[in-house]
Formats: sequence, C-alpha cells, structure tokens
Amino acid sequence: MPLLLLKSYLPVAAAAGAFAAVGGASYLLSQQQHIPMWVRGGPQPDEVEPVELLERPPPRPTQLERLRGSTQDRPFDLLIVGGGATGAGCALDAVTRGLRTALVERDDFASGTSSKSTKLVHGGVRYLEKAFFQGDIRQLRLVYEALHERATMLSLAPHLAAPQGILTPCYKWWEVPYYWAGLKAYDIVAGRTNLISSRYVSPTEALDMVSTLATSQPDGSTLKGAVLYYDGRFDDARFNVTLACTAAAAGGVVANYVDCKQLIKNQDDKVVGAVVQDRLGLEPPFEVYARVVLNTTGCFVDQVRHMSQPGAPDIIQPSAGAHITLPAFYGGSSRSGIIIPQTKDGRVVFMLPFLDSVIAGTTDAKCDVERNPVATRQEVDFILTTLQDYLGVPIRRSDVLSAWSGIRPLAADPRAKDTQNTVRDHVILEESDGLITASGGKWTTYRLMAEEAVDAVVATGRMPTNVKRCRTTSVPLLGAGPEYSHVLAVQLAQDFGPLAPHAAQPAPTSAALVPRSAAAASSPPGLPRVVINAHTAEHLAQAYGSRAGRVLQTAQDRNLGQRLVEGHPFLEAEVVYCVRHEYCVTPEDFLARRTRLAFLDARAALTALPRVAELMASELGWDGPRRAAMTATAREYLATYLPPPASEPVAAPAS
Repeated sequence: MPLLLLKSYLPVAAAAGAFAAVGGASYLLSQQQHIPMWVRGGPQPDEVEPVELLERPPPRPTQLERLRGSTQDRPFDLLIVGGGATGAGCALDAVTRGLRTALVERDDFASGTSSKSTKLVHGGVRYLEKAFFQGDIRQLRLVYEALHERATMLSLAPHLAAPQGILTPCYKWWEVPYYWAGLKAYDIVAGRTNLISSRYVSPTEALDMVSTLATSQPDGSTLKGAVLYYDGRFDDARFNVTLACTAAAAGGVVANYVDCKQLIKNQDDKVVGAVVQDRLGLEPPFEVYARVVLNTTGCFVDQVRHMSQPGAPDIIQPSAGAHITLPAFYGGSSRSGIIIPQTKDGRVVFMLPFLDSVIAGTTDAKCDVERNPVATRQEVDFILTTLQDYLGVPIRRSDVLSAWSGIRPLAADPRAKDTQNTVRDHVILEESDGLITASGGKWTTYRLMAEEAVDAVVATGRMPTNVKRCRTTSVPLLGAGPEYSHVLAVQLAQDFGPLAPHAAQPAPTSAALVPRSAAAASSPPGLPRVVINAHTAEHLAQAYGSRAGRVLQTAQDRNLGQRLVEGHPFLEAEVVYCVRHEYCVTPEDFLARRTRLAFLDARAALTALPRVAELMASELGWDGPRRAAMTATAREYLATYLPPPASEPVAAPAS
C-alpha cells in the first residue's frame, strides 16, 4: 500500500483508541449511579444474605399446579411470558428480589434465538468500530455495557462460560497497526473487567495457534501475523436452561410448553393476567393472574403486544443469522478461533471452537418472523466461500455436520438503512394498559436488560413494598458456586476413569466430589462400575458443573453409563437426569438444548433419537403411540439441522 495511505490509516487507528478511551471514561463517569458497586470496587451485593436455592427445582407437574393456584385475590406479583435468555433472566432477577414470580414459555426454554447464537459473550468489536467511524455514542455505550456484563456472565457460570482467544489474521501490512489499535481500544473500554490483553502474534505463532490458517490470500498477499484478543464463549442453550432452573430453585414458578392464548384485562382495561394452556396435556386453558405481565417473547413480542393493543406499531426488525458446524480439525489442534472482520459485503464472520467441533457464521439479513427458521443453501454457501479464503485446506461441503438459523430480535430504528446499522440495544416499554415489553439487546447483556425490566415492573407501583434491590450479579447459577472447581474434569476422570480404585472409597478432594466418590465406591449389587474417559469427564464438567456427580450417580444406579452415539461423549444417564432435574420433556429438548448434539452433528442426533425416546418413555410413562408420536415430531425437527444440498463447489483453498 502506498505511504500516503499508511499515513492515513495510522492516525485513524490511533484515533480509534483515543476515542474509545476518552469516550469510555466519559461514559463511565456519567453513569456511575447505574454501575453495580462491585464493578466500582465497592462491597459485593448481598454478601450477608445469600440467595437460598432448593437442592432440586420443583418438577413440572408441581409448577403447573402452582400456576393454576393464582386468583384475582391472590395473584402473582409478576407473570413473564417467554422463556428465552431475557425471560429466564427476568425470572431469576424478580424471584431473588422477593417477588412471587411465574414464567410461561410456549415451547422449550431457549428453543428460539437464545440457542442459536454465535456462542460468544462479547462486547461487539464491530460496534466499537462503528462507534468511532459514525461518531455514535450509543454504539460505545452498548460496547461498554456488554464488556462489563461479559465479566459478570463468566463469573456466574464458569462451567458454561470461559475466555476465548480469537485471532484477527492480517494479510496487508497496514492491517497490523489498524487492528492492533482497535483491539487495544476494546481492552481499554473493558477497563478492569478486561479478560486478557490483546497482542500482536507473528505469522509463525499464528500458524501454531490455528494451523489451518491460510498463509496467503487469492490476491497474492501473504500472512503478516495476527492480532490476538479475548472475548468469552459459552453454551447458550444450557446457560438459558440453567437460568430457568436456578429461578425455579430460588422459588419461582417456571413452566415450558405453556402457551399464552390471550391476555386478561380488568374493568379498567388494564392487563391483570393471561389465559394459558399446557401444550403437553389434555386440560383446557386456565387463567393466571398477576399484578404485572411482562412480555419477553423475543422476535414474537409484537404478536403478544397485539393481543393487548391490536393497532400497536411493531418494534421488532427481525434479522436472520445462519451458522454451520464443521469437524474440530478445521480449527487445527488449538482452541483458538478466528474473526474475519470485513467480508466482501461488509459482514463479520467467526470460526470458533464449540465443544468438540468448530462453528462458523454468521449471516445478517432481513427476514420474516417464523417459529423454526432454517439455514438456506445460499447462507451456507456464503459462509463456506468466505471461510475458504482464510483457510489453507479445502473445505469439503460433505464435512458440514449441521446448519441452523436464528432470528435476532433487533429493536427497530427507523433511521437505520439495514439491520447491520441497527443498534443492538434493548427496548423496555409500558403500554397504556399496563403490559410491559422487554426486547432487543443481545445475549451478553441479558442480565442488565432483566435488571432494568424488573426495575420498570417495580416502578409501576403495583408491587409489594418490601422489594429487594437487584441481586443477580452475585447469584451463581446451578452447577457453579463454591462447590465448583476449575479442575473438576480432572477430578471426575480420577474418580471414574479406568485407573480409579474399585474397592476402597477414594478420599474426596472437595465438597463437590462427595456424591461422585460415593457413586464410585458404592455400586449397586450386580451392576458394573461406571467407567468414563477424559473426554466424557470434560463434557460432564462443562455441562453440569458441580452437579456432574449426580449424573454419574444416575448412571451407576440405573446402569446407564453407555454413550448414546459413537463419537460423542453424551451418556444415556443424562437423559434421565435432564428429565428429572432440567424440565426436559421431549426428545428434541434433550438433543438440541440439554445436550447440543443437534447443533454439533445432526445425523448423530437422528441416530441417537430412538434410544433417547426409549429412555424418556420409561421415565415419563409414555405408551407406544405417544412414544411414536414424540419420536416422529423430534425427527422432523432434527431434520431442519441437516445441511442443505450443495449448489456448486466451494472455491479452491488459499495457500
């Protein structure tokens, strides 16, 4: 690139860092009253009064009975409609403030967009870039809030969320200072909550981290190195399910597969509840009363709003985002990801390790709202073609293991020309009839959004007078807390691996190991001892945290230590555990959201389906016709994750 352009780019890169630093500091000072004290260095919230959680969330029939128990004279304080990230977050926030809280979800928790994200806990690198180039303080505020919430998410569920290194490969020499300065600005905005500082890595080190990275581009430019930065990664669906289960364990009434049929209004035309129906039972609809109804149905919020105000203008601008799953070897031997910050049409594409695979995406296009969106052939082609320029190995379309699409519920901005320029902020509004809607936002800011939504509920004046302040910055999710250890996977492998002692009871090394050690030491007569390998131990620790020992106890008690499908670590015992402890009531609940097999390998999920249905039928008492019907429904759903057929060959790899 000519020297003149270099002189132009370097001031831009430096200015980006200055803008972020000055803007972030100014915003920090102006927003002190809104920042939790634990971020400002003050006391941790509710250190003296921890939230008490039940050992096991109440079973679904009990929750349905409690739902039916509300009356006009004894309503819930809050009824939440929608059990995605926002709804489950609101339920946990409200119940830990002391509010009588109920949540109903039409399908399963995380069955919509909340299970179909890029699996990043992030501030949004592209939003910081837009904040600078567009001079938009709203974008900067969004990045600042998200980066601070990122640290909170990682602390609340360390088994489900962890730091993730991401490489930004540079093939033009001016890209090195440009991306370095931009990502340093990202670190600055994060402040004391920054995970690990970004840094330049040489071409040799970049290839050592991601061995499949292309050393040159189709235009002949060669790899000049990369800028390594850190965001968070997480298991979105399990995080959502765990949020709902934690809310239930804290005393909330949460029920999946309960549909909101209509809203109930009093003589003053104010919303005072909803008519709901259990979609899995044969009972007629019933009424649930509440002082306030909160609408958190994601991309479907306008449908619920129209139950209240048929002529209300839509506030959601839906945008479809597709992803694909590839075998882990496409990411090389390391656990680093890559970001392609500027595709040919201005999008951002990631390739990230996820569990035992690699996911890549996303697309960004306006769409219609639909219940089960499917990744199109064109979207898959775009992702594969974009990736191919940055990988030194040919991407075989036959290697695509799964493909899926989610609909982002973007808060509509009439000034935006397209969804990429819509600010990913959330919207909380109260209708004239008292219905409150919370939508928009992004996964990383779910907790902050929930806090503000419940603040709005309290501000109505319809709540009890003894409402506590928000406590969710210090409420670990189930599976976390003091019982969890970052070496849990190793401890499980020691206790249940092939070299573990058979006869004598091993000495537990932490409180979390007691149930595991007991399981390892006391096998029921006539049953073989459960033995797992390191791969399964790592999976159980990541999925269930300190509750992994309970899964293995189930495996021991029921002789269910076998894998569900070859090549994946999921155990038969997990089906029974999730039915009993995680509101898993359909085969697709287990295969898509309690485990992530549908997302990781759609064909393997279909292979595992019969055994999953058999175990669930035994646990839930399904007869033959019911089991056949549930299996057929699940098979139809899982087929939507199969990659679409090819249109034409993907281009040859870069060298």
